[in-house]
Amino acid sequence: MASSSHPLLPPISARPANSSFFIPSPHEEHLFHPHPAVNIATRVTLQSAGVGLLVSAVQNALESHNAGAMGIFTRTGGTIGFFAAMGFSFSFTQAVTANIRQTDDALNGAAGGCAAGFLAGVRARSFPIAVGACAGMGTLIGTFSAAGNSLTGTNRKLLPRPEREQLRQAFFKQPKHTEEA
Repeated sequence: MASSSHPLLPPISARPANSSFFIPSPHEEHLFHPHPAVNIATRVTLQSAGVGLLVSAVQNALESHNAGAMGIFTRTGGTIGFFAAMGFSFSFTQAVTANIRQTDDALNGAAGGCAAGFLAGVRARSFPIAVGACAGMGTLIGTFSAAGNSLTGTNRKLLPRPEREQLRQAFFKQPKHTEEA
């Protein structure tokens, strides 16, 4: 069903073409929107570096040394850079793969996971570990993406009541009906 036939949704042509805030409607067909790879990678890199800073601080607190608080940067600071590099490689590869293929699906996440896993193996200075981590991370993230990017499944409360009831009935085993003569 096109969005113009729905009374509460504006037609597609009414949306501004340069709008950076886009919420897809369930009533319109999916159109691919190119991903700004550098912008996404920059944002994810900064977020990953923040997580790396936290991990570095925990590492620094658990080790015994006399470097003090600056040990976060001097002793375990490589963790910050490693996390930032992993975030960059994952998000940039995922966005570029989506733009090249012009589709949003689980293979983009698998490619990004493979790139991040390969980087983890390179840090370990082992090609077999790099290939194994590429396969493992690619499989893990690809499966997660294919499952709907959620650990809890789809939000069924958004479905209308009759469809939820149908799904509930299909989930449970139905008793066999015996014909009574």
